[in-house]
Amino acid sequence: MTSGPAAAFDRLYSVHAVSLVRQAFLLCGRRRQAERAVDHAFHLAWQRWPEVAVDRDPAGWVRAAAHERALSPWPLLIPRRRPPDLRTVPPDDRRLLASLLALPRGQRRCLVLHDAVGLDLPETAAEAEATTAAAESRLAHARKALAAPDLAPRLRAMAATQPVTPRPPLTIRAAAERRAHAWALTTVTLLLSFAALVAAMSVG
Repeated sequence: MTSGPAAAFDRLYSVHAVSLVRQAFLLCGRRRQAERAVDHAFHLAWQRWPEVAVDRDPAGWVRAAAHERALSPWPLLIPRRRPPDLRTVPPDDRRLLASLLALPRGQRRCLVLHDAVGLDLPETAAEAEATTAAAESRLAHARKALAAPDLAPRLRAMAATQPVTPRPPLTIRAAAERRAHAWALTTVTLLLSFAALVAAMSVG
């Protein structure tokens, strides 16, 4: 039976992974990208568990990392990932999703945090790394652009329709450890290569 830090991490993952994937979907419109964003966030959380475990809001720490990854523009550079996954969204909400994804990333993030996740304005501002006034302005612009009635419940309902099958937390921890080991090995290899190059130049 898992105990100690692993048990605490597994509880965090089990409670929040599904909802985080659904939130990330609202930010990027692609379920696979949303899943990868959440996996990435939990990989980071396990690699930095001593820091995350004592954070006043470990779930918020992971959410911020997942949302940041979901909003990253890099996946959009791969053409086959560009179209949003509209097949899992009710027909009446597909236009809303397209309009949401057309918003600037800062507006989209504030809207999802406030209206879909349910954070208050100061919490939304803090997580979006904005002032309260800036977050309020982003929310106002986003709502005006979408011009949708019952926006908050519609966003929450749209997220809830997304089918999510989370992987076992042990799988997430193992992947995080493999990545950390691979990164450490790459770093050591680069340092040794650089040292060898400097030595060769010195001899020459």
